[in-house]
Amino acid sequence: MSDGLDQHRVDELADRLQHVVDELDELAFDALREASADGERTRPVLDRRLTQARRATERAAHLIRQLGRT
Repeated sequence: MSDGLDQHRVDELADRLQHVVDELDELAFDALREASADGERTRPVLDRRLTQARRATERAAHLIRQLGRT
C-alpha cells in the first residue's frame, strides 16, 4: 500500500475494467461477424469505435494497476 491507497480495491477496479475490455472485444467481434455476414468488405465503423474504447479501457486498467506500486 502506498500513498494511502488500498491496493486490493485498486486491483479489484482494474479487474472490473478488464471485464469491460473483454465485453468490448466480444461486441467488436459480433460487429465484424455481422458485417461479414452482410457481405461488407470494409471494416465497420462500429468495430473501429469499439476497438478504440477497448484500447482506452486497457490503458486505464494498466494505469490503475500501477497505482500504489510505484
